[in-house]
Amino acid sequence: MKIAVLGTGYVGLVSGVCLASKDHSVTCFDVNKKTVSQLNDGKCHIYEKDLEDLLISSNSNISFRPLDDKTEKELMEFDAIIVAVGTPSTNKRADLSQIESVARMMGRLIKSSERYISIIVKSTVVPGTTDTYFREIIEGESGKKVGDFGLGMNPEFLREGSAVEDFLFPDRIVLGYEDKKTLDVLRKIYSPWSCEKLEVNTRSAEMMKYVNNALLATLISTINEYSNLAREIKNINFDKVMEGVHLDNRWMPLDETGKKIRPSVIDYLKPGSGYGGSCFPKDIQAISTLAKDLGVPSQIISAVINVNESQPEVIIDILKNEETELTSKRVLVLGLSFKPDTDDVRESVSLKLLKLLSGQVKTLSAHDPIAMPNAKKILGRDADVRFVDNWKKTLSNIDIVIIATNWKEYIDLKSFRDVLSGKTVFDTRSLLNYTDFPDIKYITVN
Repeated sequence: MKIAVLGTGYVGLVSGVCLASKDHSVTCFDVNKKTVSQLNDGKCHIYEKDLEDLLISSNSNISFRPLDDKTEKELMEFDAIIVAVGTPSTNKRADLSQIESVARMMGRLIKSSERYISIIVKSTVVPGTTDTYFREIIEGESGKKVGDFGLGMNPEFLREGSAVEDFLFPDRIVLGYEDKKTLDVLRKIYSPWSCEKLEVNTRSAEMMKYVNNALLATLISTINEYSNLAREIKNINFDKVMEGVHLDNRWMPLDETGKKIRPSVIDYLKPGSGYGGSCFPKDIQAISTLAKDLGVPSQIISAVINVNESQPEVIIDILKNEETELTSKRVLVLGLSFKPDTDDVRESVSLKLLKLLSGQVKTLSAHDPIAMPNAKKILGRDADVRFVDNWKKTLSNIDIVIIATNWKEYIDLKSFRDVLSGKTVFDTRSLLNYTDFPDIKYITVN
């Protein structure tokens, strides 16, 4: 099929490239001409594992165009338009300004065209956005109704760092639609995939995305709260507590041979420094605000948010309780992205820790394999931080190492026991364990 993708962020670019790899003819549009030029040269402006290689191998099926007054008319030449523009959080709500701009543009184009085209929202929006807000703007601008044009909602379930794999090998695909023709279009788009496909109306598709993220965030905040409680009770091995919880067959079922199966959801059932990134914080906040707008009590969602927002301060308190005279300590923070295998630092707990530590320690250094440029932009002058390119050489000149993001390369800390003698390793992500540092002060959040 001939598909247009509006937006080349993490969702739009990954979606466009992966659809092109399945022999669809894809054109990605973006208002940033510099980004468009870079992508046409085969260079990605964001880091995502395997994305650039797939872009190069699929270049015969994908192209990139600037989106402006001159090029927008080209959109009516496609079979489907996938809307993947940003919906950042503003005042605890999803900012729909880019969604509105797209709706008004599509309304203008549809008004002067007799051609049927399906507009499929992939951006994360609260339930009811596609079939009311988005639809009403298009209908108002065009003077036409759904049926004259198509309307769908196709939520993404992509994890940054493994987004290409998630798109190419999904556990399910949700086909949200408001008209039968759009459902047929969605079926054709995803015909190369054989996974489970759910066909629902658009607001059910929108709700699915939020419930999915909110439940995972709830697991994270719940375990952090229990861990914080256990720490105050004292003399509790919370690692063993959670090991026992995990062994429940409802979390880790048995396979046909009687062996335990470890599902990936277990990764959300361990204490840490909280969730971050471009999705969880804004999505949980948006659904909480929607609940308040509708007059629906949202005690659980509110608690999830509150626990997560306070967790970075809990981390600093743990450090202060373990380390006397913190103001005389030289600290190195390892990891700046909100999770490994991405350069995304949006809502990163690591940056929050840096801000809390700034001015509270003698020196503050930080490292990340790929996210330092983005971290520098976000932090600005909010924290007095020295960014280091070689963290291993820095170990001899610091007193405390904080593992803030569990990049695999930081496992190499185990090889520096001699250098770390007399120092402290604070592992906020449980990347390592006590046995790796038998003669070194090793702290976790457990």
